[in-house]
Amino acid sequence: MITPQNAHWLPAVMMVACLAGCGGLGKVNQGQVIQFDRSKGLITLISDSNPRDPANPRFDVLPPVVVQVPARPEEMGPPPEAGKLINLDAAGRKMIVFDTAAQTLRTLAYEAVSQREEVARDDPRVAGKRFPIIDRNNQTITLYSQKRRLLLTFKPPVEYLSLPEDTWRAGDVVRYYYKDPGKTLRVMNVSKTDLQKTGE
Repeated sequence: MITPQNAHWLPAVMMVACLAGCGGLGKVNQGQVIQFDRSKGLITLISDSNPRDPANPRFDVLPPVVVQVPARPEEMGPPPEAGKLINLDAAGRKMIVFDTAAQTLRTLAYEAVSQREEVARDDPRVAGKRFPIIDRNNQTITLYSQKRRLLLTFKPPVEYLSLPEDTWRAGDVVRYYYKDPGKTLRVMNVSKTDLQKTGE
């Protein structure tokens, strides 16, 4: 029986089931996209070490995984947006970002300048704006999480201000089916898929 509690697993189950007859059962992996090379069709992601609990993912498996998008375009959902903000703990005022140069995850504490919750995407404070907004004069960064309806302006450690803009943007979560670890057969953009409707 499909319920709101188990509906989030339906796309993955259907994905595996419909491909099971195509020469043996493959595997499913999920991760957060930190880079997407459209010209080469390569997705780089941080895998989830807690796949059995989709409500509480832990994107912390290193090194990052690089996979080729499906050969058949119809087997891929919306192209993923990449970003290196892996986790934001607004209550604890710390975040985890992926450091490309060091190829590792960094946990950093920040100073909150302004934090607004329940901010809808059509709110004048965010509508039509591209985030993150980096103010180097005031050494602040403003980001907006549509999923969490959170608008946050903060001061990171000074040495982190020079990091690329996408450091402060959360990448899309994707789930993919594969047999060869480097090649996907089907990719679903979880962040851009209404899983509730899929499960109905």
